[in-house]
Amino acid sequence: MTERPNGHRPTLEDVARRAGVSKSTVSRVINGEPKVRAAVADRVRQAVAALGYVPNQAARSLVTRRSNAVAVVVTEPQNRLFVDPYFDCHLRGIRQELVRRGAQPVLLFIEDPDDYPRVGTFLGGGHVDGALLFSLRTDDPLPAMVAHMDLPAVFGGRPAGGSGHRGRGYASVDADNRGGAREAVRHLVSLGRRRIGTITGPLDQTSAADRLDGYRDVLLDAPAELVAEGDFTLRGGADAMAALLDRCPDLDAVFVASDLMASGALRVLRERGRRVPEDVAVVGFDDLVAIAEATEPPLTTVRQDIEDMGRLMARLLFERASDEPASRDGRPAPSSVVTPTRLVVRASA
Repeated sequence: MTERPNGHRPTLEDVARRAGVSKSTVSRVINGEPKVRAAVADRVRQAVAALGYVPNQAARSLVTRRSNAVAVVVTEPQNRLFVDPYFDCHLRGIRQELVRRGAQPVLLFIEDPDDYPRVGTFLGGGHVDGALLFSLRTDDPLPAMVAHMDLPAVFGGRPAGGSGHRGRGYASVDADNRGGAREAVRHLVSLGRRRIGTITGPLDQTSAADRLDGYRDVLLDAPAELVAEGDFTLRGGADAMAALLDRCPDLDAVFVASDLMASGALRVLRERGRRVPEDVAVVGFDDLVAIAEATEPPLTTVRQDIEDMGRLMARLLFERASDEPASRDGRPAPSSVVTPTRLVVRASA
C-alpha cells in the first residue's frame, strides 16, 4: 500500500527525503543513469514504490528537451491506410514498439507537394524526437529536410540515392525484395512456365525497382512487353493485368509485386476466362494473410514480416537517437537492416 505525504501527490523531494538522498540522485535513478551505487538505487526505488511516485512527464520533457513523440511520415494518400492491409501491419508494429518505450506516434501524410512545407515545419518545430519515414519516392525532398534539421530518422525501405549526411548515415529497414522476387520467378520457371510476365509497383520506389531487378535476374531476356507497371493498389493490379493479357495473350504466368495488386490481377484473369493456375500461374509479394488466404484460389506469395519490420524501425530509431547499443555485446546500432523473405506456396502457383 502506498503512502501519500500530507495527502498530496508525492514529489521528487518526498522521494529524496524518504530515501535519504539528494533530489539529483533520485532523478539519476529514475532516468536510468548508471552512476549510482546499487544500494542507493535500491533505496530510491523502494521509496518510489512506497510513495507511489509518478514522474511529472511535462517537467521531464522541459529538462530533457524530449517530447516522447515520434513522427510517422507516410507519402501516400490517407485513404490508402483503410484499403491496404500492408500499412495496417506496418503501423501496428511501429505502435507496439513505441508504446513499449512510452512514446506516442504522430501520423503525418504527404499527399501532394504542398504538404512538404507543412510537414517540414512540424518536424523542425521540436514537436517530435525523431521520425519514421516510408513510401518515399526517388528525389523525395524528405531525406534532405530531416538531414538539415539533424533529426534522428529511420527509413522504411532503402532510400534512393543513399541517406548519409554529416558523417551520420540514417538507418533503414527493408526486406530482401530482390532475393524474394528471384525466388518467386524461379518457382514459376520450375513449374514449366515459359511466358512469365510481371506487374511491378511504381518504379520510383526502391522496393518496386528491386523486385523488378529480381525478376530480370532470372529472366535475362524477358521482352519489355511482359512488364507492366502498377501502383501497389487493387485497381492498379487489375489494369496492369488487363494490359499484359492484351499484349501477350499467350502469357502463362505472372509475378505480381504485391498481394493487393495480385488480387486485382486474379479478378481480371477470372473475367477473361483464364483458369488459375491451369492457364496462368500467379505469385504475389507480401503474404498479407487477409488477402492471400481469401483469394480464389489462395495466393502463392513471397512472405516479408511487415509487422516486425515496423517494430524494428522504431527500435533502431531509439537506439540511434540515444546511442543505445543494438545488442548486448555493445556494438553500435546498424545503419541498415535487410530482413529475409521466403516463398509461401498455395494454390495459385
